[in-house]
Amino acid sequence: MGGDYGPAVSVPAALAAAHEFSDVRFTLIGRQAELERELGGTFPSNVTCLHASDVVEMTDHPRDALRRKKDSSMRRAIDLVKSNDAHACVSAGNTGALMATAHFVLKMLPGVERPAIVSLIPSRGGHTYMLDLGANASCTPIQLLQFAVMGAVLAADLEGAHERPRVGLLNIGTEDIKGNEIVQAAHNLLAAADINYVGFVEGDDIFSDKVDVVVTDGFTGNVALKSMEGAARLIADALREEFSRTMLRKLGYLAARPALKALRNRIDPRRYNGASMIGLNGIVIKSHGGTDLFGFQRAIEVAVLEARNGVPAQIAQRLHASRKD
Repeated sequence: MGGDYGPAVSVPAALAAAHEFSDVRFTLIGRQAELERELGGTFPSNVTCLHASDVVEMTDHPRDALRRKKDSSMRRAIDLVKSNDAHACVSAGNTGALMATAHFVLKMLPGVERPAIVSLIPSRGGHTYMLDLGANASCTPIQLLQFAVMGAVLAADLEGAHERPRVGLLNIGTEDIKGNEIVQAAHNLLAAADINYVGFVEGDDIFSDKVDVVVTDGFTGNVALKSMEGAARLIADALREEFSRTMLRKLGYLAARPALKALRNRIDPRRYNGASMIGLNGIVIKSHGGTDLFGFQRAIEVAVLEARNGVPAQIAQRLHASRKD
């Protein structure tokens, strides 16, 4: 029910995913009448509906959503994950409320102090996993280490079980002397951990092929993410303006259109939609609230992939092994 468009996007996306993953059962949770209106009467046998009378609004404070909206679609979805009646929850709703509710209901994996938001960022090598993107404004060195381990497990499971993803710690320089005390302490912990740690990376390395996982605190990560989104919009707007200035440039656009279309598809943010709230004792995927059917379906695909790979169990196993070492 959440996001900018509610069931008008989430229901068609779920139906498309149900056709793609015929062996997966989808439960659509929300106000029954609105769901049925979008379903249109006929839908696949692996899709069912569950009525929830309340909705968490985008303006709701996380604390109020947690305490007062226990029959919301968001809460009911997370409850299904808690009871093992669902393997994953996907929502485009209020991010703070989703994180607070998931944290309260599902709890944390053993050995994880705080959850982190991780998502894909387009890069020269295809994409980079980056965390935290906003769940924790400040972090301790041990929490950054936990993020690094979780990010490495996620990248290995989703990209290839035998890979050792390259993990970098975001800093203002690559030299060992750079960074504040927290970053310096985290650097030492990561260097001693059983991960493929490549050292400090700078902001421009996020888009390179030098690293597979970038670790930072949620304040820095969220600022970096929003800066990327703003830069992408600026470039797109500038291209449109320049190609429309004169008739000659309009003709140039026609010649360049295939390349521009390929570029747009390559960096299309919808392709990277679906941020994992990693570290929870269950799978919760946050879709961008303003995405369309294609983007929401991508978030569902992320949930299916994580469920099939048993990502939370893999993380718990890896953290347990690291504590024993």
